[in-house]
Formats: sequence, structure tokens, C-alpha cells
Amino acid sequence: MKYRHSFHAGNFADVHKHVALLALLRSMQRKDKGFLYLDTHAGAGRYDLGGPEAHRGAEARHGITLLMHAGSAPAAQEIHDYRDLVAALRADVADPHAYPGSPWIAAHTLRAQDRGICWEILPSEYRALERALGGFRRMRAECDDGYQQLSAVLPSRERRCLLLIDPPYENPSAELDQALQSILACLQRLANTVVLMWYPIKDERTLTPWLARVERALSAPALNLELWIYPRDSRVGLNGSGLLLVNPPYQFDQRAALWQ
Repeated sequence: MKYRHSFHAGNFADVHKHVALLALLRSMQRKDKGFLYLDTHAGAGRYDLGGPEAHRGAEARHGITLLMHAGSAPAAQEIHDYRDLVAALRADVADPHAYPGSPWIAAHTLRAQDRGICWEILPSEYRALERALGGFRRMRAECDDGYQQLSAVLPSRERRCLLLIDPPYENPSAELDQALQSILACLQRLANTVVLMWYPIKDERTLTPWLARVERALSAPALNLELWIYPRDSRVGLNGSGLLLVNPPYQFDQRAALWQ
């Protein structure tokens, strides 16, 4: 695979996904009982937005950079929490261009009773992931195919799970279907699994039939959170950011309306 998450790290879609992820982690922690966090396509875990792989933060200028330099305080607590988390990483590593990926966000947030496993199939990305997660005892990284490993860890001993699925989408149609099949298999093993799946909004001819298949296939409650940046008929690389949320926590949709 040619895809590297660092190419798009910090763009508007990444921020959309990460705000939702952090909000879900905090929501899961309203209960004292621990949970298992799973990340099927973890990436490098931490990124340098000032580096060449991120095109010197070109895409991030309309995402995390814009958010971090916003003059006024965010209206929603979820945005405030996310900005604080990014600022904490940058202060910790003394680098104003540091940017946390989903594994770092989760590892930083997990409590003593929680644990996490993240998978990255590309060896070079996995090595970077190991370095990014150094010191986080509650999170384990593995160089493997996350989809294939889900059946080995579910149902979890905690009986509570938050699963993030964020594939590279080099073949969007096939990967959307593969993600849906993985979600269905996970729900068979642990019916109350909370699933957050990111999907790109590019071509409605591919997306609309898939969303219809999702609605037919899922018996669990589900929620779609879509952030459109460009009109639906625009011919740009990415019109918007989509999140499929299965088994959303109580009133999560009402809170999401404040920050998305």
C-alpha cells in the first residue's frame, strides 16, 4: 500500500474524527468499569506537521492549525478538550508541530482499568507507532492486520469495547464493504461494541448505496455524523468527512450537534 496517514494528518477530516474519538472515550469513562479500545488501522501514532511527509502542514492549515489558532474559546467542551490534548502533546515533546494520531489520543486518555490494542500492518509505520506509544502502559501495538485480529480479542474480558476503524480507502468501494463486514462480525461477538468508523465523502454514487446497505444490515442503533466542506457535486479530492457510529452513547447525538 502507498497510503501514509502523515500525508493528510491534521486536515479537517482528521480533526473531525479525533474530536469524536476523544468525546467517545470520555463518554465511555462515565462508567467506572473498564473497557477495551481497539484501533484497526493505527498509523504512526504521532506526526510532525512541519515535516515533508505532511507537506509542511499544508492540509493541516485548514484543520488543526486553524483550530489551534482560533482567537475565541470554542463553544463546545469537546472542542476545548481536544485543543487541550493537542497542546499537552506539543508541550510534552517541546515541538509546536507535533500532532497526535488516534492511538496517542486513546493511550493518553485511558484509565488504569482500561486497556487498548492498536494494529498497524506496515512495518515502518509500526516502528514509528511503537516509538509514539513509548511509556503508555495501557496501550499495546502490534504489527498485524487489524481486521483479522478482531476475532482473537472479542469478546473482551471487560465486556465493553470501543472500536475505531479508519482504513486507507485506496479502493473505496471494496474497503467500505470490508469495514461493514468487520463491524457485523464484531457485533456478533460483542453486541454492545461501540464502533466509530471514518469514511471519506467523495463520490455519492459509491457512498449512497453503501449507506443504504449499512442501514439494512445493522440491527444495532447507529448514527451518521457528516461534515461537508464543499457542495455535494464538487470535484475536489474530499468533499467532506463521514463518521458511522454504532451503539452511540446516550445523548451523544445531541452533544455532537454542538461541535460538528
